[in-house]
Amino acid sequence: MAFTEAYFIRHGIAVDRQAGIADEMRSLTPNGITKTQRVAQRLCDLGLQFDHLLTSPLTRARQTADILHTAGLSSPPEEFLPLQPGGDLLDWLTWLKARQTAVQTVALVGHEPDLSQWAQQLVTGSDRHQWILKKAGIIGLQIPNADQAIGQSQLFWLSPPRFLL
Repeated sequence: MAFTEAYFIRHGIAVDRQAGIADEMRSLTPNGITKTQRVAQRLCDLGLQFDHLLTSPLTRARQTADILHTAGLSSPPEEFLPLQPGGDLLDWLTWLKARQTAVQTVALVGHEPDLSQWAQQLVTGSDRHQWILKKAGIIGLQIPNADQAIGQSQLFWLSPPRFLL
């Protein structure tokens, strides 16, 4: 059985919510940019390469995806609306089902708590939120056939960025 490797990557450190900036416009801080660049370089050093890079349309996620692309991890990122806060896992599974034979690795750049909830649901079948994905952290899953992914996927990576730096 062929699997798709999916990497759920949370955006890097962004400006505070109290900064008077609309949530969708909040950008990465200078520290967030530096830390995300270091994570991206480490992923390159580990030999990762993504067939597709999907990103939330929010500024901080797009910046994170651009950093991953610039590091040479993928082709240019593609905005994917279900990755914005409150998006639906089933929309991504529909996307994957349409491409699964051509997609061996995919990175999804988005937000908490959605990314960890999606990953947990794919592995355990439960939508009860228990996992936490740190900023610039990564969850890696092996996804079987998209029709059977919920509760049947396998976790192979769960790490905060400090384990990569």
